[in-house]
Amino acid sequence: MSWFIFTLICMLGWGLADLFYKKSNVDGDRYSHLKTAVWVGLMMGVFSLLFIVLTVFKEPLTGLVGEQIADAVTAETLFNGETSIFVSAVKYLPASLCYIISMVIGYAGMRYLEVSIVSPVQNASGAFSAIAMFCYFSFTGAIGGFFEEFSVLEIVGSGLIILGVIALAVVEQRLANKEGALDLKPEERKYRFGALALLFPILYCVFDTIGTAADGIILDEKVGLGLGEIDVLILYGLTFLLAGIVAWIFLLIREKKAYNPFKKAEIKTRGAAALFEQFGQIFYVYAMADNPIVAAPMVASYCIVSAILSRIFLKEKLKASQYACVITVIIGIVLIGIADGLAEA
Repeated sequence: MSWFIFTLICMLGWGLADLFYKKSNVDGDRYSHLKTAVWVGLMMGVFSLLFIVLTVFKEPLTGLVGEQIADAVTAETLFNGETSIFVSAVKYLPASLCYIISMVIGYAGMRYLEVSIVSPVQNASGAFSAIAMFCYFSFTGAIGGFFEEFSVLEIVGSGLIILGVIALAVVEQRLANKEGALDLKPEERKYRFGALALLFPILYCVFDTIGTAADGIILDEKVGLGLGEIDVLILYGLTFLLAGIVAWIFLLIREKKAYNPFKKAEIKTRGAAALFEQFGQIFYVYAMADNPIVAAPMVASYCIVSAILSRIFLKEKLKASQYACVITVIIGIVLIGIADGLAEA
């Protein structure tokens, strides 16, 4: 299965996760996003432990989740030499640290701006990360074969996707401003930082860009560090597990009672969101390992999937300008799909 298919599956998974994130958002609950973080951390932690068990025993993976993942696990070990999980943890620290910082900044921003403003700006990070990776590989001299390896269709398609994602961020922020989401009132505590509150999603975008670019560099099998996909899934999951535990403890201290994530309503919304988040994460890692520069902007366009699903299931209306952005991204994806098909023919 090619990186292109992996990326499409990742987009679908994260688009569905975004849909359930929206459904789980509770108006008036200032800690709603932290409760979601608890569920995401729990889900990723469970999968990380599962990957650790399967890595130790190896054989159960054969025939269960496919030959490709089994080969990847067989090639990596937890405790021995250069491929140990401890050495991998050091290699993955830059990406992990950036994700933690961006997550904390994103959570803080939710307190001062509406989700409709925060989300589009944050989603632009995947597009910027492709540019960051291109600059890194150029600086290290590894980009020499880029234009030989990737076709004109892939380059044009990636350009259209980056343009569409960034344009969507600009369009949605302007719409939010026009509809009064930025009508700041001094007496409203939520908006007390005024225009400075926009720094939260912008800083999130910067750190998430660095994190995604670091993922591409760390995972790339040709010119990157070549860290094993299973290692990254384990480390990424354990990072979010730690963040989820911290969020749960924070909720316990602030609300004076333990948050129970296993209520039926929580499982149906936040549990589903966390499951699709993990589902998308697995395919994201394999796509980034194979073709990071082209996969990154495609992954960023999962916000297009989210917009379409929100239109279908949440009855959210899209403006003509938003449809234009969606169509631009779809054209870019189609061009990359054609290029990938021609390459495999």
